[in-house]
Amino acid sequence: MKLKVIIHPAEEGGFWAEVPAIQGCATQGETIEELLTNLHEAVDACLSVDLEKIEISGNDRVMELVV
Repeated sequence: MKLKVIIHPAEEGGFWAEVPAIQGCATQGETIEELLTNLHEAVDACLSVDLEKIEISGNDRVMELVV
């Protein structure tokens, strides 16, 4: 999966970034390298789903989709 991110300089130093395709997904870092690490973690957290909190009946299927 490829996602476009927008990286902004932070007023207090460092950078912050947002992922427009995932509402509310944003993070920050002191360096670009730290920001990229944090972006991977933020996207993973924003897209993760706790299946234990979702009601699934015996007729439902859970699948993973790779895009």
